[in-house]
Amino acid sequence: MRKNFLMLVVAAALGGIVLLAALKVEVATAQGQGASPPDIAALKAEIDALRALVPSQSHAMADVDYHFSNLWFAAGNENWPLAEFYLNETRSHLNWAVRIRPVRRLSSGGQLDLRPMLQGVEGSGLASMKAALDKRDRTAFEQAYRQTMNECFACHQAAEKPYLRPRIPESASSRMIDFRPTAPPK
Repeated sequence: MRKNFLMLVVAAALGGIVLLAALKVEVATAQGQGASPPDIAALKAEIDALRALVPSQSHAMADVDYHFSNLWFAAGNENWPLAEFYLNETRSHLNWAVRIRPVRRLSSGGQLDLRPMLQGVEGSGLASMKAALDKRDRTAFEQAYRQTMNECFACHQAAEKPYLRPRIPESASSRMIDFRPTAPPK
């Protein structure tokens, strides 16, 4: 019985080796038939076509403006769930903007990596706003909002765009959302 078991194991092992060898030959054959070296010009054209589809960083930042402005009015009306929604959207769109263009070229020829700056804003101003929203503390929120605007402006200055000066919004960006916490639909 032991001899039969040993022969079965040896046969299975040999069968596995033969199967692996056959698969290896099949893969090698498939790669050799019809596989051609990549056409560099075609790849470059495809990359250019894909780049043309990606929105500009300013497009993503316009979304940040929309959400960050609405955040001010949601918190000002003490609509905490709506304020948290707009804070999350602001964070998401800031990350999108940095994914679109993580490094900006400066007039000096140097480069500005926006990723560490974003991490700083997320760990400082945005975190402070989140803490204020969690506590339902409007005064702390307003201080954190202003702190975040200063951080945003520091990034704009570092990116050689000092003319992009954030300020407290005078009106909400959305004309459709009711910022009152318990407003019935009209």
